[in-house]
Parts: sequence; structure tokens; C-alpha cells
Amino acid sequence: MTTTLHDDAGPDTVRAPSPVAARLHRTGVRVLSALGVIWAAATFTFFIQALLPGDRATLLLNQLTGQIQERTAGELAPINARYGFDDPLLVQYADFITGLLRGNLGMSYQLYKPVTEVIGDQVLPTIALTFSALAVAWVIAVVFTVATVKRVPWLSSLASAIEAFAAGLPQYWLGVILLVVFALGLGAFPVVGGTGLASLVLPALTLGIPLAGFLGQTIRSEFDAALDQPFTLTARMRGMGDTQVRLRHVLRHSVLPGITLSGWAMGALFSGAVIAENIFSRPGLGKVLVTAVNSRDLPVVCGVVILVAVIYVVANLLVDLAYTLIDPRMKTA
Repeated sequence: MTTTLHDDAGPDTVRAPSPVAARLHRTGVRVLSALGVIWAAATFTFFIQALLPGDRATLLLNQLTGQIQERTAGELAPINARYGFDDPLLVQYADFITGLLRGNLGMSYQLYKPVTEVIGDQVLPTIALTFSALAVAWVIAVVFTVATVKRVPWLSSLASAIEAFAAGLPQYWLGVILLVVFALGLGAFPVVGGTGLASLVLPALTLGIPLAGFLGQTIRSEFDAALDQPFTLTARMRGMGDTQVRLRHVLRHSVLPGITLSGWAMGALFSGAVIAENIFSRPGLGKVLVTAVNSRDLPVVCGVVILVAVIYVVANLLVDLAYTLIDPRMKTA
């Protein structure tokens, strides 16, 4: 495609950028934006850690000895030297960012282990719970939408009301109810702990049901509109059944807003896993984070916050990829 511009100097031709160059530019902008979010999260957590009231060396020494008391300068000097607490704040910040670039999140004040090791030991159960909850939410939302939209008026209205109710459920309250009914009452699932699939069901439902309400509300309006589009009528005229049309054509055109919501939901689910893991006494970052907050193990808290930021930006980059796979028109946008 060319555009011809005329001026006093004569005709000049300006060529539009190629689709490949446009996609590379768009990808570069998204990657830089993602890195900016991670940097902002790291910077925020560093200054929160550095500027909180109280002397960090005194706090750490009290934790080491198990005694809460005032400390002399001589006692604090080795701690300050080891962790760089007496360096200027900007020097500490530069060391912190440099360490992040090397994959070093510091040492845990309580466990005396690298933060990366503390998080790495517990991150897999949390990731499993997060993705299980997202899968549960999508299954519930899709089944509910396909089964109820424009079937009969009262059913569609009831389903919409149920979605709104589910979206407003507090995760902590829902988790307790599921625990009491299905674990303590019916004995269908383990009450606490466990790493098997059975122990994953109730925590995944705790996080997935409220998200399913949000997804269902987001998809429902698009699904309703897509049922009246010409391509739906064409598919019916070719002899497709109603359910087949909904699954093969209408659903594909209505899930894009839900995919956008899923990018945000990944970060929210990862954070919400802290609640579910504590309710059901599951292994994972939930217990690590609660213990770190209670003991003011600030490097571990900062490490978890940065990890959530990384997961959030990676999820949103994957959402952009999913857009192009579901709707090929996005490749040329």
C-alpha cells in the first residue's frame, strides 16, 4: 500500500510499514511495558521494605536471638555490614535491582535461606491451584452460558442472577462453607492438607466459582449478540444443530472479553491462593507469605510480591497471543 504526497518539492512516496514490522513493534512495546510493571513492583516493594518504621538490623538480631530488646551499635554493626543496611538508600536500591537482574532476591531473615529457594520450595502447589481454579472458572462459565443463553426467558434470567451472586461471593466465606459441607459434613474430600487431586478440588472451587461469575457475565452479553449475527443463521441453514452452532461458531466469537479478564484474573487468583491455602492448610506460598508478614521477614514478602507481578505480566502477554490464535484478524491489526 502506498500513499502519494504532493508538495513544492515534487511527489514523494511514503510506504506503510509491513505487517511483520508492525507486529514486531507491537510486541516490543508490550514487552517493554511488562518489564516496566515488574520494575515498578520491585521498586515499590524495596522502598516499602526500607522505609518501614523500626531498625531492620535490630529486628533481625531480635529474631536471631529470640529476645526483644534494644541493641547497642556494636551488636548491630555486623548485621548492618552483612546486609548493607548502613549504606545510602540509593546504593541499597542499586544493589537490590542488580541482585534482581541476577535472580537474587536476598536472604530470608527468619529462615536464613535465599528467598528464591524459599519461594521455589512452595511455588508449584500454588501454581497448580491457580491454574486449576482458572480451568474450573472457565468450565463453569462456558457450560452455564451455552446451556442458558436464549433458551427460555426465565432460565436465562435465572442464570444471569446466579452469575451475579457468584461474582459477589467472598472467597474466605465460600471456602469455609465448602469445607464444612463437603469435607466435614459429607467427608467427600480431605479436611486439611494433602497434595493429591482430591485435596485440590475444594480450594479450586473456592477461587474458581467467584471468577466463573465474572466470566459468565462478561461472555453472556457477547454470546447473546453473536446468536443474532448472519454467520449464525448461515450455519443453521447448512443443517447444524443448535448446540453445535453455539459451540463451534458463537462461542468462539464471544470469549475474547473473557480472555482479557483472564489476564487480570491470573494475578488475582495467585493472590487469592493465599486465602485458600490457609483455609484448607495446603502447602504453597500462602503459608510462607503469612509467616513472613507476621515475622516481618521483608525479603520474602517482597519476593512474593515481585513474583505476583511477573505472573501478572506474563499472563497478559499470553492473553495477547491467545487473541491472535482465536481471532486471526488480530494478526493484521
